[in-house]
Amino acid sequence: MNRSHLPRGTAAPAVRLRPLVAACAMALLMAAGAAAAQDSSPAQTQPAQVPTTSKPADVNAKTAKDQKAAPKGTTTDSVSNLDAVVVTGIQASIQNSLKAKQNSGNIIEAISAEDIGKLPDSSIAESLARVPGLATQRVDGRANQISIRGLAPDFAGTLLNGREQATIGENRGVDYDQYPSELISGVAVYKTPDAALIGQGLSGTVDLHTIRPLDLPKRAIAVNLRGETTDNGNLNHGSGVGDVGHRASFSYIDQYFDHTLGLAVGFAQLDSPIQEKQYQAWWWSLNNGSQGAETNWGAPHTPGMPDNVLSQEGMQLRSKSENQLRNGLMTVLEWAPDDHYHSTLDLYYSTFDSKTNVNGLQWSSSPYDNVSYSNVGLEPSLPYPIATTGHIDGLKAIMQNEHTREKDNLFAAGWNNQYDFGNGWMINADASYSMAKKRLHDAYLFAGLPGQATSSTDYATPQHEHFPDFRPGTDWADPSVVQFTDPNNYGYNGRAEYDKQKDTIRAFRLEVTHPVGWIFSDATLGANYSDRRKTKSADVFFAWLNGNGSDADTYVPGYGAAIDPSFLTGITDLSYGGFPGVVNYNVNEALGSQFYLTQRNGQADWSRNYSVREKVPVVYLKLNIDTNAGGIPIGGNMGIQAVRTDQSSVALQTNGDTLVGRISDGTRYTKVLPSLNLWAEIGEKQYLRFGLAKTMARGRIDDEKVATSAGVAQIEDGPAAGQVLWSGSGGNPHLKPYIAVGADLSWEKYFGDASYVAAAVFNKNLLNYIYNETVLDYDFSNYVNDNPTLTPTSTRGSFTTPQNGTGGKIKGLELQGGIEGKMISSWLDGFGAQGNFTLTNSTLPTSAVSTIPGGPSTLPGLSRKVANLAVYYENHGWSFRVAERYRSSFTGEAVALFDQLGYTTVLADKQTDFQAGYEFEEGRYTGLAFLLQVNNLTDSPEKTVQTAGLPNNVKVQRPLDFKTFGRTIMFGVNYKM
Repeated sequence: MNRSHLPRGTAAPAVRLRPLVAACAMALLMAAGAAAAQDSSPAQTQPAQVPTTSKPADVNAKTAKDQKAAPKGTTTDSVSNLDAVVVTGIQASIQNSLKAKQNSGNIIEAISAEDIGKLPDSSIAESLARVPGLATQRVDGRANQISIRGLAPDFAGTLLNGREQATIGENRGVDYDQYPSELISGVAVYKTPDAALIGQGLSGTVDLHTIRPLDLPKRAIAVNLRGETTDNGNLNHGSGVGDVGHRASFSYIDQYFDHTLGLAVGFAQLDSPIQEKQYQAWWWSLNNGSQGAETNWGAPHTPGMPDNVLSQEGMQLRSKSENQLRNGLMTVLEWAPDDHYHSTLDLYYSTFDSKTNVNGLQWSSSPYDNVSYSNVGLEPSLPYPIATTGHIDGLKAIMQNEHTREKDNLFAAGWNNQYDFGNGWMINADASYSMAKKRLHDAYLFAGLPGQATSSTDYATPQHEHFPDFRPGTDWADPSVVQFTDPNNYGYNGRAEYDKQKDTIRAFRLEVTHPVGWIFSDATLGANYSDRRKTKSADVFFAWLNGNGSDADTYVPGYGAAIDPSFLTGITDLSYGGFPGVVNYNVNEALGSQFYLTQRNGQADWSRNYSVREKVPVVYLKLNIDTNAGGIPIGGNMGIQAVRTDQSSVALQTNGDTLVGRISDGTRYTKVLPSLNLWAEIGEKQYLRFGLAKTMARGRIDDEKVATSAGVAQIEDGPAAGQVLWSGSGGNPHLKPYIAVGADLSWEKYFGDASYVAAAVFNKNLLNYIYNETVLDYDFSNYVNDNPTLTPTSTRGSFTTPQNGTGGKIKGLELQGGIEGKMISSWLDGFGAQGNFTLTNSTLPTSAVSTIPGGPSTLPGLSRKVANLAVYYENHGWSFRVAERYRSSFTGEAVALFDQLGYTTVLADKQTDFQAGYEFEEGRYTGLAFLLQVNNLTDSPEKTVQTAGLPNNVKVQRPLDFKTFGRTIMFGVNYKM
């Protein structure tokens, strides 16, 4: 049997193995070797293989000259290249995904489009979030970033047609919103590494695939159009962002010259509104009494607040309106003139333009803000009662209006050429380029009451996560009441920032495949070279009201000016928090007319201007295993990668806040990564799989920068109270990568057309881990103090920077399955269900826990429980699907005060989506379909909590953020021919 379709694998690791793991691997290999020695050409039975992994693009060894001969693939777990079948419908999507999973030499999960231009979910990230072991963190209420097996998005590799992708963020995690789901025909998620897969991650690798035109038997045209709205309504009237949008796509696929030349063109546009209600509780504390801040920390007495009562110390209530406009264009040109030569050119381009308005009210109500309380109502709680209702006087409320404009561009190109000599020898060359650019302009302005007058409000704040109910004594929606000013003496009237970022990856790959003997079908020897450069620049400006000085020396804190009526646009709706609303105006027009800007780039801002470059040559060897033992077919792959990294960084050098030049630094290192994948068909459509590999992932790109910043501050409390001490932070250009050794064991059983059960266990030991270390006795003698009003007590202080340390552990269990209703009863024909559950545990590196005060005991981003359930019906043209995903609480990483690493606990998240459709299967309307989708059916909120440090080392967990995004409703029509 020709095994050239088998996935290309990974090599036996040169690491110390656990006895059980080593025994499993050796037993399978020894049995395979013995069987091969006894019978050099055994009669084997094996399920039909689909084109499987590891080359940068689908490459056909032979291309069909007519519709009777399906194109013959060789090298990627391409779920878009499924026996030349045009996938249609929910059940066909499940079948094709299971076929790719079943026939892979690696442990993978697969997603296949229901039809041309139609993934089973409204976005790629939504589909990935339903894959066993994967979880998503919502951004603006939508799935965007993906975590695999409890590791943050930075640990996952993302490829497009097998090629590493540039990113718009400062890290390596991909924003999947950049890739329209209408242009993606399938996804393969590698949970075990493959020696011929370049750019793979430590936790796993997501490989997105576009269509291959020669895979289809004939021309195909598809048009999709959907209207979209959100039931949160328009929260910022007059801002230019509404609550109605649309999605449209067009796909054209054809073949020419006797099915030797194929062309696929796809265009997709997203014009999507986001309306978000936000509330944040700033802090919680005990103000008065024997246990409070006045007794233990020397804080002022808070009039009207009962003793030893926990109260909220500030808040912000905001409405966010955002419009996302994305245009995506995909082109694939495929040429296979004969049985030997095959060439594929992939082009992908997208633009992403977002406009965001965030308007609302905020205030601080700590003992230092001279507020007073009355009619305070308490609710019992442990360890202290909580003040949940009452009246507050003396608030210095700030009305902050913010406008952000972001423009992103993404371009990817790849040209793959393969020549098959016809005797098992094959050569493959691939050249690729990926570029991501980001431009961001953010500006906000302060407004408040004239003369820094104070305000009052009745309040009812929830004890648990929910929106509050404030009843202010001021009409903040009346433009004659408020004015531009600095209500809380921040020292400026607004801020503007201009960011630019560019990321490029240039790569070239060359590999040779040839047949071998014994237990191996063939071997691939290859080399890849990539050159990645990411640059970031940021310019910060402060805004000053006209006539109120040009810097902090001439600035008058109480100075104010009325908002020009020509800039007023409407009212921002804050009724969900008790406020009738606040004034809404055009921030950019007001900034350009009533304010002037002065550049404020200080040392901390200059440190955000840097570049990082990574030059990475890789050589690899992969052998595909193809044999049997005692009549049991055994396959898989083994291989090894040698990865050389030359990383360097250039940043701006400062003398205090003064820019004086540039500084550069870097490092070089080589890592050898062996891997092994084995599968055995132990029964009919029943497989046992085993994976063992050493993997690596480089740290965040912004962690590798050479830039640093530092400053002095007076300590307010504690043993060092009154002292003026240095503190700082920065990157580490000598940073080495994360290294892990992982083992996977999986059992799979397939039956029926779209039914299966599977169970897997995995273990990953992190040999090397990156954590932020705070050095408490760092020498700052080479830094210049840019604060002339403060003289440092010492040249020593605390400095935080990424460091390499010893690793932690991740282990888990995955269960998944699907059932067709017809297997239970003919009455249930058309019904079906799919579900999965993942249980993951982790421990942090000892070094990280010991050096980060209050650090978590599990890896940031890890949800212990992740589950998905989908129930569907599809028959007689009708289709319905209800899907729910769940992830338990996890620790989110954040930067706290003075650039110190902090953590936020994100509470459990559950989202339910609904889809219904009808397609005409015959008659004059054949190919016409209607589709209704409702995402976030139950308006599930996003909730976070904070751990408040109270006097006497008492800690309590209290609400932090509460956000709702509303339901997103889409209805439209699809047509194909």
